[in-house]
Amino acid sequence: MNTPQTSTKKPKLKLDFKDSKYATGRRKTSIAKVWVKKGSGKIYVNGKLFNEYFSSEFHHLQITRPFEIINQATDYDVRCNVSGGGPTGQAGAMVHGISKALVMFDESLKSTLKTEKLTTRDSRAVERKKPGRRKARRSFQFSKR
Repeated sequence: MNTPQTSTKKPKLKLDFKDSKYATGRRKTSIAKVWVKKGSGKIYVNGKLFNEYFSSEFHHLQITRPFEIINQATDYDVRCNVSGGGPTGQAGAMVHGISKALVMFDESLKSTLKTEKLTTRDSRAVERKKPGRRKARRSFQFSKR
């Protein structure tokens, strides 16, 4: 006897971001495509609210930092698609993208966000492993005898 199974999938969120500004943020190997529009302060990451997507409190503070610096924490809605890297790189990419999109909204915010170094891409990345070494710089243990 076959009974129809009920689907436990959540319905896909349809977010309206017609009058929004788009920016791309990057950090380590992560890329964040960010849309920012005037709204009520909701932040969506890959279709989920950002505090569901990122479990760490540090990442929550990091993502909301651009809005707190300009004292407009509940004035903008954000939709973001993030790919690549881990949670720290993804959060950093989001911050970079949000800052760039906010500057597109209001050019006067540029100096404030630039002094906090949020509009500049953080170019630090993992150093490659070298041949004859255990890691990038770490050698194998030396044995005299």
